[in-house]
Amino acid sequence: MKQLIACCGLDCESCDARIATVENDNELREKTAQKWSAMNNAPEITAATINCMGCRTDGAKFAYCSDYCEIRKCVYEKGFNTCGYCKELDNCPIVGPIFQNTPCAKENLLSSTTI
Repeated sequence: MKQLIACCGLDCESCDARIATVENDNELREKTAQKWSAMNNAPEITAATINCMGCRTDGAKFAYCSDYCEIRKCVYEKGFNTCGYCKELDNCPIVGPIFQNTPCAKENLLSSTTI
């Protein structure tokens, strides 16, 4: 199966939220919720909120990805599939922090535009 690259370049296929959803793994949902809640100082992230099939696929979405993600909003407003199609990619202040924390995200975006 082809990788599921999110609007920002993260690999949804390897995301714990997607894995927990696909495998209906409540233990992984709990572990992911605890990790993401602590990482984001967001106590509203609970195991019950960990349901996602991927940023750009049909099905359940993690609330942040579907409702709050500025990257995803920007991509859809510009009519792109991912940030990889945007001429502002190299200097974008919105997606830039993703590249700082996960450098392979930019590589995923660039390689996904050639598929």
